[in-house]
Amino acid sequence: MFATLGAVAAAPVYARAPGFLKRSGDIRRVRMYSQRTGESIDTIYYVDGKYIPEVLNEVTYFMRDWRENKAMKYDPRNLDILAATLQLMDTTEPYLLISGFRTARTNRMLRGAASNSFHMRAMAADVRLKSRSVGHISKAAFACGGGGVGIYNGSNFVHMDCGPVRSWRG
Repeated sequence: MFATLGAVAAAPVYARAPGFLKRSGDIRRVRMYSQRTGESIDTIYYVDGKYIPEVLNEVTYFMRDWRENKAMKYDPRNLDILAATLQLMDTTEPYLLISGFRTARTNRMLRGAASNSFHMRAMAADVRLKSRSVGHISKAAFACGGGGVGIYNGSNFVHMDCGPVRSWRG
């Protein structure tokens, strides 16, 4: 169900993360898996200055609200932040997706979720990595300068969104 475009070498790690978001090179890749659905995605979503629409559709489905099986077109700018963060950490480990898109109903049922969450706009992801600490992930994400970074040490995940640049602890 998910497309993977051959074995392509990842773009080099960039010394200046904000520049990566503005001109990230020819190839962008995202790697994630979901314990909730058992699905995984490892795909190139951007090549030669263009997002690949079919792959973005697959990402949208992967990032859906699994509780209600509903999806909203996922914002590729957040994929750029997720991809840049992985590159800054120099890892090919896939993210464990905790939460992507959320319906308003799902968002209301989650304790502590912001009432105006970027999750409801398909502009956010909560993720973790086995090989990196929340502190390490959040520092790399914030270095990208692309949006919001929430640090949730107690729950062991990092929130990344493509809204205004800001950070907080949950």
